[in-house]
Amino acid sequence: MDNSLESQAKWYVLHTYSGYEAMVKASLERLIENNNLKDSIFDLRIPMEQTIEEKSGKRKVVERKLLPCYVFIKMIYSNQVWYLVTNTRGVTGFVGPQGRPLPLKEEEVRKMQLETVATNVDFEVDDDVSIDAGPLSGFVGKIKELNDTAQKAKVNVMMFGRNTDVEVEYVQIRKINPMEITKE
Repeated sequence: MDNSLESQAKWYVLHTYSGYEAMVKASLERLIENNNLKDSIFDLRIPMEQTIEEKSGKRKVVERKLLPCYVFIKMIYSNQVWYLVTNTRGVTGFVGPQGRPLPLKEEEVRKMQLETVATNVDFEVDDDVSIDAGPLSGFVGKIKELNDTAQKAKVNVMMFGRNTDVEVEYVQIRKINPMEITKE
């Protein structure tokens, strides 16, 4: 994969039939492989979020589609790629005027967390942190483990009346000083 080509690629949004997101993603992955489109299509994503679900007294974290009926695609636009992608089973078209692709803006890409920017963080085990994004937004806790490779931290928070360890991405947390906790 040529990095200079990938730097020209932009994120676009595909609209799919309800429930077809995973099938569309798999079909597009085969399309990329079969038509040697690795230099045109670089990434496919179905944005997911973790939510806490309670069923018959048991709580568990489940993954849900953040935006049902949408698949995000990072590609270099061309009429040939547009034709191949829009003729994939389950795809109703690109999001944009008259079904023509409209690339996402940089801030939209960051907000959707489509690209994880490796961040050098100054987190340490036992730091107090506030979770500022995701389903656990608003929780305050203490870091128990750090995984710099995956850019994730295990944070102990008070949830449902008991201490619970949750895994969050570095971009979702910020370090706070102990004085901020006593104010809340």
